[in-house]
Amino acid sequence: MAKYLLTLRGLTAALILALLPLHGYAQKNIVDEVIWVVGDEPILLSDVEEMRISSELAGQPFTNPYCVIPEQIAIRKLFLHQAAIDSVSVSEGDVIRGVDDRINQFINDYGSREAVEQAAQKTIPQLRASLKKQYREESMVEQVRSTLTSKVAATPAEVRDFFKNMPEDSLPFIPTQVEVQIITSQPKVTREEVERIEERLREFASSVNKGEADFSTLAKLYSEDGSARAGGELGYSGRNQWVPEFANVAFSLNDPKKVSKIVRTEFGYHLIQLIDKRGDKVNVRHILLKPQIEESEFEKGIARLDSIADDIRQGHFSFEAAAAMLSDDKDTRNNHGLMANLEARTRSLTSRFQMKDLPQDVAKVVDTLQVGQISKAFRMTNFKGQTVCAVVRLKNRIEGHHANITEDYQVLADKVIDKRREEKLTKWIQDKINATYVRINPDWRNCDFLYKNWVK
Repeated sequence: MAKYLLTLRGLTAALILALLPLHGYAQKNIVDEVIWVVGDEPILLSDVEEMRISSELAGQPFTNPYCVIPEQIAIRKLFLHQAAIDSVSVSEGDVIRGVDDRINQFINDYGSREAVEQAAQKTIPQLRASLKKQYREESMVEQVRSTLTSKVAATPAEVRDFFKNMPEDSLPFIPTQVEVQIITSQPKVTREEVERIEERLREFASSVNKGEADFSTLAKLYSEDGSARAGGELGYSGRNQWVPEFANVAFSLNDPKKVSKIVRTEFGYHLIQLIDKRGDKVNVRHILLKPQIEESEFEKGIARLDSIADDIRQGHFSFEAAAAMLSDDKDTRNNHGLMANLEARTRSLTSRFQMKDLPQDVAKVVDTLQVGQISKAFRMTNFKGQTVCAVVRLKNRIEGHHANITEDYQVLADKVIDKRREEKLTKWIQDKINATYVRINPDWRNCDFLYKNWVK
């Protein structure tokens, strides 16, 4: 690849705005400066400080931030350059949802918005603004990394050879896992509540269609979905990324000025507005309203499930038969009630869960059960954010152990594939460094960098 050249684009080496305190660099009477240049992209001292504060806020501080962070930013710029070549993009809706999740996690960790603002040295709106750029870039980098390593694989023979002579105590440790069966009861929504929701959505639709209200504003004010902050925007999505009822209507829309009919899904009741179509993907906004459930309906569900559990304990029928005939959970009903875990990295389904991967309400109950035991009925919030009634049975518990090729082949295969992916990415980064113009301020060169040839 031809080397691409430095362009400062009007930046001066120091931007004198206010004094920024620096650990180890406080003697410099400057607020900001260009400390590295990668290609035609400058890395500013303020960029390093921004990342240092963010890492400390997340509880993951760097040991040597003024050496590690500039190199990490430089590597990110290499990936972002490739992202530009590949036309990689991230929707505004995805960015807003991702940033909101992070801020909510900060608030949960620190206990209040005020504590987060004090730790971040910013107001929540200022923090949100700075995190948006960071989240967008991280998402683009991850897309490039995934593309570069998408074809990396390992055969069973290669996996066996890799671990054949490894001592047992060096093998990956598999935490305790459980297999759980579940029967759920979905509390009923009254006809009056459905009519209330539908009338409210008809009012929204009429206002938008008449030009009296803006759909995105209504979504921000009233939608009960996480996309509300983004004006209900969901980003470009394929048909299989949504439940069929929603997808069928979303993909049938053609006029961005009109609003869909009311759409009922397992999540609630929706209005949908088309934003744009691009190939086999569509970008829409939606407003979601969730019906309120009366307390008496939850009480009925608990009583019904306790009765079913008693019948199972007395041998009238099996848990598997009860799940198939009586459970409202369509995802487990046809699988003998067995819960399935979608592993985040491999996107593959397994019946095994670590306790941390179960819904919190389920994990609390399962932790008290012996293998084969059935719980009392309880309320839980499922993976879809719905509050339902449930009983669970602990089908199996696999105690923590060092992985072996017979029982944990996929875990070991993933380790081999991860290693090969990292090797491929390391080579790609090193090649990119060698082909890229890099200039480092002399004061920032005395570091033991992870990658070589930054200083040429």
